[in-house]
Amino acid sequence: MAWLRSALYMAFLTITVIPYAFACLAWSFLPLHQRYRLTMGWPRLAIWGARVILGIKWQIKGWENLPKGPAVILAKHQSAWETLFLPAYLPRQACFVYKKELHRVPFFGWGLALLGMIPINRSKGRDAFEQVVEIGQKRLNEGRWPVLFPEGTRVAPGKTARFKTGGAMLAVRTGAPVVPIALNSGECWPRNAFIKKPGRITVSIGPPIESAGRNAAEVNQLVQKWIESEMRILNPERYGAK
Repeated sequence: MAWLRSALYMAFLTITVIPYAFACLAWSFLPLHQRYRLTMGWPRLAIWGARVILGIKWQIKGWENLPKGPAVILAKHQSAWETLFLPAYLPRQACFVYKKELHRVPFFGWGLALLGMIPINRSKGRDAFEQVVEIGQKRLNEGRWPVLFPEGTRVAPGKTARFKTGGAMLAVRTGAPVVPIALNSGECWPRNAFIKKPGRITVSIGPPIESAGRNAAEVNQLVQKWIESEMRILNPERYGAK
């Protein structure tokens, strides 16, 4: 049954993303806020499909911790689920930092390219981070929230990768607070796994961490401490007596 549900869901994503990509091109002349709202219809559809077809439900803790003003979002990354959920459900427009080559991906990349996020050329090394700061500041000035995954890649439940300082450096350089987010999407949607399992994903939003008066290493350490502590609350069975 899990295999059949997963196959149906994959077909659902494929069938819906193609016409939606052409729709994104059709409304590309609209102002960004309208394009964003319309384009986010597909991630919302994907999250809805995951609930109806796969039985993957979700809940949010700490919604009240989201600030009214600028913020840099640093989130745990366990699956593709949060790349759909965060931009679709955060109260402000999200701006992912991602490699520019994703724009070449048919259909999905087309819609992504039209959302004015933070694409970078990783081959430029240090200059790539300066791109993040420059574009990130512009996005914050526009009232948008940069979203980064400090571990840099999807990490299996119960595991932790090194937290990179790029997101914390962006917050320090721009003066924006950091909002840490812990989530356990990998329990239902494992990395690179075709078969997905029913269950309930919890997205836990932590209190903002001020970057003013701190360096990037300090901010990064506070982010990691909160996220990893919260992960042990969400899924204590994954960590044993640690």
